[in-house]
Amino acid sequence: MFSALITGAAVYYLQVYGYYHAVDAAAPAAEVRLTAIETGAPEPILAEDFQGIDADSSPLRYRGCFRTPMSLALLTETFTVYDKATPLTAPGWFSCFDAARIGADIETGTAVAFLSEHDIHPGVDRVVAIYPDGRAYAWQQLNDEAGK
Repeated sequence: MFSALITGAAVYYLQVYGYYHAVDAAAPAAEVRLTAIETGAPEPILAEDFQGIDADSSPLRYRGCFRTPMSLALLTETFTVYDKATPLTAPGWFSCFDAARIGADIETGTAVAFLSEHDIHPGVDRVVAIYPDGRAYAWQQLNDEAGK
């Protein structure tokens, strides 16, 4: 009984805390890029106050929160909008990222989702949602090629 309790606590800790690490704002993973409509290639955009987490155990654990001074009008004219955006939940301790709110805001048009990078890992896209006031959130999700 005691060993089951210890094992359960260890599994919980590893899933919620253990595998994650902070993404340094100067690291390549903190560079925010969106895929340009004209070239189809990811291009860096202006990003400030980046906070991020990631894990080596899964490409789906990446999350980021930041601000951009770029206007939503400019972004939608220049970069590829992502139609199948589905923000994945983050650990509760990463409080800047609220997947349910971001997802609902994308559905209502309050935020716009963009393709950051297709196949950043095989079968995984990086997606960025941006609000008119410059708040922005990034995550990675499975794409249509996952598992093929």
